[in-house]
Amino acid sequence: MNILEEIVEHKRIEVQRKRELFPVKLLEQSLFFNTQPVSLKKYVLREDKSGVIAEIKRRSPSKGVINPEVSVERISIGYMQAGASALSVLTDTNYFGGKNEDLLVARKFNFCPILRKDFTVDEYQIIEAKSIGADAILLIAAVLTPQEVLQMAKFAHSLELEVLLEIHNEDELGHINDHIDLVGVNNRDLTTFDVNINTSIKLSGIIPSGVVKVSESGIHSPEDVIELKKHGFNGFLIGERFMRNSRPEKSCARFIEQLSEIEKVNYAKA
Repeated sequence: MNILEEIVEHKRIEVQRKRELFPVKLLEQSLFFNTQPVSLKKYVLREDKSGVIAEIKRRSPSKGVINPEVSVERISIGYMQAGASALSVLTDTNYFGGKNEDLLVARKFNFCPILRKDFTVDEYQIIEAKSIGADAILLIAAVLTPQEVLQMAKFAHSLELEVLLEIHNEDELGHINDHIDLVGVNNRDLTTFDVNINTSIKLSGIIPSGVVKVSESGIHSPEDVIELKKHGFNGFLIGERFMRNSRPEKSCARFIEQLSEIEKVNYAKA
């Protein structure tokens, strides 16, 4: 069993326990069921934004502890002030040290799209995402069948949530359907944990046209973003690069400022 299979197995057990503790009817009483979500897709495409989806992540199975001292309030506000297009909040506790309360705090202090980053294996989790103020959910092609992706994406849309489908290779392109709002290419091999942005570049030309493309993991420099933009990517999910800094929001601000400077120079040369 690889780490992804282990996480999914644990997640199914976790969901069953949550369903017993917090029934759907209770989740549906949340204020957020009457709140119009903010479009992640629109914000990623906005020309006045950087395209950066800035992530809050304490740890990961591959890297261990990244940043245990996290102030979600400070970091989330700082990310948005830095010019990020959206937030990504990890809510998996067992493997990533996140929690639903992190997203609730981010929602309280920010009017922006928030992606709930978790391992979605059950429609219950989509209702849960809506109840804690998420605007978009993540579906991972590696752990779901194309039919499951279609069913869950449709269900998410029924709650007015957008869907980011994460793929890792050409074989998973078949999971894309009309209910997917954005396609994210994860540059990390989930079996070896090797990371290379060439994974995004390789898949860019065969992702269906008209789909908003997001590159995830392994983005270390503004130059990486510039290169990915040449291949049609609009969104850039960055977590570890910022979170390894004691002040992630300041790292994000420097990154986006450098990106803006490079783009100005390139525009002047054109």
